[in-house]
Amino acid sequence: MLFRLQDVWKGYGGTEILKGVSFQVNPNEKVGLVGRNGAGKTTVFRLIIGQEAADDGEVIKMNGLKLGLLDQHVDFGEAETVHTAALSAFKEIHDIEAEMRLLEKQMETDHSDAVLNRYADLQTEFEHADGFSYAAKAEAVLLGMGFAAESWGDDVRTLSGGQKNRLGMVRLLLSNADVMLLDEPTNHLDVNAVEWLEEFLKTYEKTYVVISHDRYFLDRTTTRVIEMDRGQAVTYKGNYSKYLEERELRREQQIREYENQQQLINKTQEFIRKNLEGQKTKQAKSRRTLLARMERIEAVTSEKSGGNFGLRQVQRTGNNVLTAEDLTIGYGEKVLASNLNFSLHRGDALGIIGGNGTGKTTLIKTILGNIRELDGKIHWGTKVNIGYYSQNLEGLEPRNEVIQELRRVAPTADNNTLRGFLAKFLFMGEDVFKPVSALSGGEKGRLALAKLIYSQKNVLILDEPTNHLDIPSRESLENALEEYDGTIIAVSHDRFFLDKIANQMLSFEPDGRVLDYDGNYTEFHDWKLATDGIRVSSVASGVGAKAETRAAGSVSSDSQSSNLSKNQRTQLEKRIAEIEKLIPTLESEAAELTHQMSLPDIAADFERLNTLAAEHKALENRIQDLYNEWDKAAGELG
Repeated sequence: MLFRLQDVWKGYGGTEILKGVSFQVNPNEKVGLVGRNGAGKTTVFRLIIGQEAADDGEVIKMNGLKLGLLDQHVDFGEAETVHTAALSAFKEIHDIEAEMRLLEKQMETDHSDAVLNRYADLQTEFEHADGFSYAAKAEAVLLGMGFAAESWGDDVRTLSGGQKNRLGMVRLLLSNADVMLLDEPTNHLDVNAVEWLEEFLKTYEKTYVVISHDRYFLDRTTTRVIEMDRGQAVTYKGNYSKYLEERELRREQQIREYENQQQLINKTQEFIRKNLEGQKTKQAKSRRTLLARMERIEAVTSEKSGGNFGLRQVQRTGNNVLTAEDLTIGYGEKVLASNLNFSLHRGDALGIIGGNGTGKTTLIKTILGNIRELDGKIHWGTKVNIGYYSQNLEGLEPRNEVIQELRRVAPTADNNTLRGFLAKFLFMGEDVFKPVSALSGGEKGRLALAKLIYSQKNVLILDEPTNHLDIPSRESLENALEEYDGTIIAVSHDRFFLDKIANQMLSFEPDGRVLDYDGNYTEFHDWKLATDGIRVSSVASGVGAKAETRAAGSVSSDSQSSNLSKNQRTQLEKRIAEIEKLIPTLESEAAELTHQMSLPDIAADFERLNTLAAEHKALENRIQDLYNEWDKAAGELG
């Protein structure tokens, strides 16, 4: 046992959040903590970490338990750069190193057994703490979490909030905690970093508990799910998909048991009513006592709706909805993607994924006509009526009440009709008179979707539509979009959502390519893994091309002729040609080593990681020597 919550109660302002929660987490478990917003998931984390105390019950932890939690406001202490902030996770190793340096100085004059034995003990501790590979491990995790090597010297004070959160995640992954508490760990990560994190956690040898709205992430990283529901904790074995199946089976069983008990109660009450004053008075009293002692099965109430996003009937477009031919997108002189070719037919759903700044939103703005294409053509089909959902929710007027905001797309509808429609999006009673400015992010997201759906558009362009929705709301939206007759273009990092609605994928890759694939996200992901050599080759060839360009640029520079013999000149020219062929090859090898070091399973294998790091360092030194030799030879050649 690592920790246990035993009959824990916790409330705020008179509202009970946890009502006798009990569960235990054991070594090597991979746990997902799920539930609606406000169900108490983050409260559980605060209780475990000791930031808050239970009103009643106990939180029992193993002696010396090392917990790791990613704070919302990350403090990097005295760390000055991205690299030193990552290395700060290894305080224990740094303390050992510092004491070893002091002892080494002392050993210059003091050769006593006490000093020598202490130094030997520290060497053993240093080795057991993976002191020889910790720097390489830190660099591997930095690469995996999206920090390129050239950013390692950046001042942590200049990082954005999202970058600080990612760096905090790096430090947590390196902390070697007995239990990692991960609260929405994918929030600030692009798809590539999320996939890297998934692979890292698969090989992680210790325990973690994760809160996440990313159902695909939960599927790939958990083997047990704890659901927070109505103040209680219910445990399910398996990943998220297995949890959904088991939850439905458990719900059906509970419904049957409740109905059977209600039938028994009704029959018993009827017997008591008929016989309490008759010949069977004693039996009636006995049954009344039995009924009073009966442990009642709780009624299975309908799950709180995630919102009824049922899409209204839309006008049919022509068969060909959108075609892009040799499309180039970007701003001014900056090209983000080029030679884009894809087409959408009526009823298609295109999912768009990629890292920040790769061109996803620029593509959306281009096809909407908000910015001009740099080259190529965009063709819209006939009878197209476009509805746009912005992730920034920029189409909402803050001064309007909720019902007034919906009226903007329904000017002739009466209040009862609008209120009935808003109720499907969980705006009940007086909620419809709230000002938009007072709504939460999730409420604003639901209102924006309500406006879009009421407007009956036959082409929906959705920019991160699930960002502000909890899991039940996401499921309702997915169900509605599956029944939608129109055409969908959706930018999303929610891979579970894309699996449900997309039949075509467009992926903006880190190396500048844009991949087009017919199928949903999982099919695309499996295909990409099978062809991952393409990515490695393109990265390697890019590095080689850079080296080749550098060499060619140096050769073309003006120089004065030298007093070399014909034989000396021939030998120098031959050597320069050899170097120009060798540098790209070695840089390709260095790029491949960097790629291998960033793989999660390698990051967890300290010995292998240390070997790769040494090979990479030797290669870099060799490449630098070749550049120096080339510069010298080129200078002599003139």
